[in-house]
Amino acid sequence: MKRRNFIRKSGGILAFTPLASSISHMDAGSKPVKGSVIADNYISTVSIRDNGIYIDTATLSATISGGLLTSLKNKKSGEEYINEFNTADHAALQLIYPGNEIVEFNEKNFTRIRLHQVSDQRVEIFFNCWHGDGVVSIYTDDMTGDLLVEPSAFSSRPGVIACRWNIPGIRPELDLVAPFFQGIKLKLDDKLISNTRWPWPFYWEAGLAIIQSPAGGFCIYTRDNKYRYKALKVGSANYPFVLGLDSEAYGPIDNNLAAGGLCWRINVFEGDWHVPARKYREWLWAAYELEKAEANRRSWINNIRLALSWCPGDPAILDALSKKISPSKVLIHYPDWRTDKYDQNYPDYNPSEKGRAFIKKCQQDGFHVMPHFNANDMDPSNPVYNLIRDFQYRDLETKQIKGWSWIEGRSIGVPESNFSRMYNRENNVMVKVHPGLSMWRSILGENIHKAVVELRLDTIFIDVTLVTLNLYNSLIESTSSTEGMKLLIEHMGSLDNGVVVAGEGLNEITMQGLSFAQAHLFKSWQSSIEGIERTGGCDLNQLLFGKLCKIIGYSGLSGKNKDEEIRMKIHLEHGGIPTIVIRRPDEISNPNPAVEKMFDIANGI
Repeated sequence: MKRRNFIRKSGGILAFTPLASSISHMDAGSKPVKGSVIADNYISTVSIRDNGIYIDTATLSATISGGLLTSLKNKKSGEEYINEFNTADHAALQLIYPGNEIVEFNEKNFTRIRLHQVSDQRVEIFFNCWHGDGVVSIYTDDMTGDLLVEPSAFSSRPGVIACRWNIPGIRPELDLVAPFFQGIKLKLDDKLISNTRWPWPFYWEAGLAIIQSPAGGFCIYTRDNKYRYKALKVGSANYPFVLGLDSEAYGPIDNNLAAGGLCWRINVFEGDWHVPARKYREWLWAAYELEKAEANRRSWINNIRLALSWCPGDPAILDALSKKISPSKVLIHYPDWRTDKYDQNYPDYNPSEKGRAFIKKCQQDGFHVMPHFNANDMDPSNPVYNLIRDFQYRDLETKQIKGWSWIEGRSIGVPESNFSRMYNRENNVMVKVHPGLSMWRSILGENIHKAVVELRLDTIFIDVTLVTLNLYNSLIESTSSTEGMKLLIEHMGSLDNGVVVAGEGLNEITMQGLSFAQAHLFKSWQSSIEGIERTGGCDLNQLLFGKLCKIIGYSGLSGKNKDEEIRMKIHLEHGGIPTIVIRRPDEISNPNPAVEKMFDIANGI
């Protein structure tokens, strides 16, 4: 009897022992999760027959040919999710270079493919093409029934950004459910997502993608808790029914030759998308020990029923609000409270007399007010800049300083002139500082702490917490910007023995320290794109993160026209707290129908 069969049949805790050796060391966070074990005694197989790879697990059967997934079936229902396609038209493996240059491992590039049976549960596919080499490991997880795919590739040519493994042939009638802008459910050929790339975690807000059929579907996810950069590619220029899974290399990529090292998991499910989403949430909670964070959340955050974003600071607005809803149920985002103009001279946070008085009135009346701070944007005219200027974000490909300026009514990039960058405060020049830098987190914390103590704040809002991404200077103090942002949020939350932290944007990393997140609508930050109405109806991120972080609205929520009514509706469909953006007290005392509806929902009418 083979060792793995003997151990399984011996029973007890040893029944789980083979998993440790069958799962790759690169599959981070692969420890069992409550409710995730589906077949204690089923032995999966991965075998080679006729130059194809045949996979059988407790939940699925699959076939791989030429590195491409050519069949994926739910064993219980018999449903097939992959249509027949011409394998010669697609490359299973690709290398991604700057400027979206794609090197395909296909016949055109004289690719040779060789299969190696490592064990009864693992096959390796070797690729040797004209411009690079690679290996894709195919194996299984008997505890979950998952099919595991671990691609990697390299070249002697420097500049490799990512390695991509493609899944073409997905049935056209199936929906993609993905954590883009708090959740979408769209056909793969929908113009809103066709031929688009979604980097994690800025746009792909969790490492999960679900393909939904009327009776079930399949999901793709990664158990990565090491903050590795990745991306989901939806469709290609010529073919919409394909998903590409990108494993990125950390910047700088100038001399980089290889990418890979992420394990992608595939499994089938029955029911709707909530089934795999809940399983992913179970893993997420276990991987980051989020029960502790959940237990530490303030009880009052669950009682918030209405949010007011971008409050102009008029005390009469508070009086009008008090007549519509109990102040204890209202969260107020207050941006213009400092002696400096909005988005100038960060990280100085000195309250103006007007700001001080408005915050005090909020507190006395019983509102929850959160003054606006900033996570990693700073004004280069501030003296702190000279201390930390070596650690500003630089773009992965162009190496340009990342940030923005506001000139003549439009947003432009950061000056590359040292003089212009430091002497343009009136044009709101802002550079982004890498939050992996301990000195920055401490300086920012010290400045915010002063305001917290002086104004007796129990809640703060820190802007741009969503802006973490792979960079030219990706690792500072061996810390990525994404992990650094998590550390920054946790640091701000510890100020003065603990404050509630809200932020901009919501993803699986920032949600761990935020209690509220001001979320954006689908590619519609300030104004709505055509077709935005198709992006509602999916509250994926609310399901994934709602136990820790509540969604509030961002902009264009005054209800003054049809577009803003739609925006308000979509926020609700994403699971957001009813949110309004108004400028005058009469917009509350005499509300339009859309704002009145928000009050009705907030009051449970």
